[in-house]
Parts: sequence; structure tokens; C-alpha cells
Amino acid sequence: MASQKPIPDMQEDAGKDSPATQDLLPVQEVRDGIIILPGGVLRAVLIASSLNFALKSEDEQNAIIYAFQDFLNALDFPLEISVSSRRLDIDPYLEDLKRRRDGQQNELLRLQMTEYINFVGELVKGNDIMTKSFFITVPFSFFESRRLSLKDKMLGAVPGKNAKGGTGKKRGGGGKMDEATFEQSRKQLLQRVEQVAVGLRGIGLRVAPLQTQEVLELLYNAYNPKTSRNQRLANVGLLQADESNPADLTQHVQRRNNLWVER
Repeated sequence: MASQKPIPDMQEDAGKDSPATQDLLPVQEVRDGIIILPGGVLRAVLIASSLNFALKSEDEQNAIIYAFQDFLNALDFPLEISVSSRRLDIDPYLEDLKRRRDGQQNELLRLQMTEYINFVGELVKGNDIMTKSFFITVPFSFFESRRLSLKDKMLGAVPGKNAKGGTGKKRGGGGKMDEATFEQSRKQLLQRVEQVAVGLRGIGLRVAPLQTQEVLELLYNAYNPKTSRNQRLANVGLLQADESNPADLTQHVQRRNNLWVER
């Protein structure tokens, strides 16, 4: 049986003469929770909850299958469904318990909380507790919103570039998308996001679009699986995504601190 190769850590493997991780990613920027790629290509990422299919009755299983089939048949654009498995990080939880313990006036409760904190810490230290997250990537290209002339297509015209083109040395380089183009493409992308969210909610899943900080954390953890365990991004402990209302997707209503879907 072939052994699985570990995922390389771009931060760990970076030497003195190695290019920065940002130079290797095909990402120009992350704006308003949307990933902007070269060539006017946008990506939105949603996080979805899970359901235990095996515990459903046969009728419920068939209903879920047919609902998912109808959801896929209703789409006129591609999407990507991915599963991320990573070690459960309980450090923020333990730190919160320690703060509560320090503020506790009852000596007996403080002693019990200390024992509980030590127990949980030792339990996790000896076992790799994994958690799975489910993501849906929704694409949109600037070229889908306008018809280019044959000359533009041959020259590879993209928004934010001059006629001569050129993407620079960086893989994620290229002209920056102007605000009007971004807003036009963003509205159409969010219409797709809403369609996907409504379809998955019809199956019984809870869905929420990721915002900027969450997308950055997702990319950071994906490209630096080892480093991210010890070097976390700022405010990651506050990231908890809650389900947004359908209107929030197109009206760009910001959520407050609730960024991860609760299990």
C-alpha cells in the first residue's frame, strides 16, 4: 500500500532565497470575502454544515438524494465541493476557561475548573482529534458578463490591463480590477452564491459565505498546514460563521463575529 505524501508547508520550506508564498499563489487579492484571480476571475467560498445520512430513514435518504439531484440540475455554472480535515484546535477554548477560572470567586469551582482544564489538555495531547469542514467554491468570470471582440480575445484582454497586457513576474500579478468592474462582477457572483445557498438549505444544510478574514485563514491553513498550528492569524479565535439570510448575500450585509457554522 502506497504511503500518502504529506502536504508541503510553504512557510516551513521557504529558504532565504525562496520566493514568498504570496508570489506563488494565483491570487491577486481578497476583497469583501471574494477571491480575485488574474483575468477578471472571481471566487466565493461557502461553508456548509453536515448531516448524518446513515441515521436517516429510507424515505428521508431518498428525499435528500432527489433534492440534491434537483439542486445540481438547476445549476448552469460549475462549482467545487471540497472537504478539509484538520486537527481540532482547542487552545482558544482552554484559554477562555482559564480566564473564567481566574474570575471565579468560589474556590471549589476554581479547583474543579483547573482539574477539567488539565484533563481536556492531556486528553487532546495524546490523541489527534480531527474536525472536518465542508466548502463550496462558486466561480464567476468577468468575461461571462460581457462579449469581447475577436481582437480582445486574441490579445487576452482582461479588466485592469492595458492593451499590451503583461502580468508581471508574480503568478498572481496583473492589472488590478477597477472598482466598477469588481462591483458588476460581484453582484452576479453573489446571485450564484444565493442560488447555491438556497438549494443546499432545501436539503437541510446550514450554509454561510466566508468573509475576508475567513478566506485568508482558509488559504493560510491550506498552504501552511504545519506552521498554522503554532502561528495563527490575528483574531482567528473570533471566527465563527453563522448562517446569513438570503438577502444578506446580495445586499452585502456584514455579520458580527459569527463566522463558522456551528455543528
